[in-house]
Amino acid sequence: MVAVALGFGTALCWGLADFLGGIRTRRLALPTVLLVSQLAGLTAIALVVATAQPETPALGEIAPALGAGVCQLAGIAALYRALAIGTMSVISPISASGAAILTVIVGVATGERPQSLQVVGMAAAFAGVILATRSPDPARGSATSRRALGLATIAALGFGGFYVGMNAAVDDANPLWALLAARTSAGALLVIVLLSVRPRIGAVPTDLPSLALIGLLDVAANACFTLGTDTGLLSVVSVLASLYPVATVVLARALLGERLVAVQGAGVTVALAGVALISAG
Repeated sequence: MVAVALGFGTALCWGLADFLGGIRTRRLALPTVLLVSQLAGLTAIALVVATAQPETPALGEIAPALGAGVCQLAGIAALYRALAIGTMSVISPISASGAAILTVIVGVATGERPQSLQVVGMAAAFAGVILATRSPDPARGSATSRRALGLATIAALGFGGFYVGMNAAVDDANPLWALLAARTSAGALLVIVLLSVRPRIGAVPTDLPSLALIGLLDVAANACFTLGTDTGLLSVVSVLASLYPVATVVLARALLGERLVAVQGAGVTVALAGVALISAG
């Protein structure tokens, strides 16, 4: 039950972070959004580790987390850009369902065996995500560029790699150290790329709080996911985490005035039913 709650918390935090990330990237340069949000997230988890002072792991124990951080950075960069140039209700489910499918395959391949009720719940969650994030525009395919769809696919692979890497890391290392390792590798890679490309980076002071909030929500989601996989099945937690597009749809309706059509409302209901089935399994 704890792992289920953490998986659901992951979805909520990621849904909020991605909504804000997509909105901010529509007005600000992607490097600016990434730099401020990643720095805020790294600072937050570093302070937590410094305060908690968990036992320091060996480099080999956190190696999967280092790889997970690189994967997640690639996924976030691709997703934010895709959300900025494409249709949110199309991009979100592609990245979410693709990542969850990858992790379920890996989880089953490595010996995890979810209960029958949980399998039904995961199927319902998948279906709910797809329905809840469907665009009310029947011409959605023409409204979403090939580039956005390609970026969404990259995001799915990146998030899937993060799920798998963090699950492997918490088997050997303290979850807090695994999180710090992931954020550090992501931050280091981002700095290297920015120094190499030297893009224009600029933001007014009023932009900084919202950009920092993106990073804090992201690291909170990472913490929920890492602790969830440490106490439960990767295949279950990752599917719950993939429900984050539901939060994006709700936010788009409440804050942007987007209309939630009947099929989207049905999708939210099916997704929540899936969560209940996974919890009961």
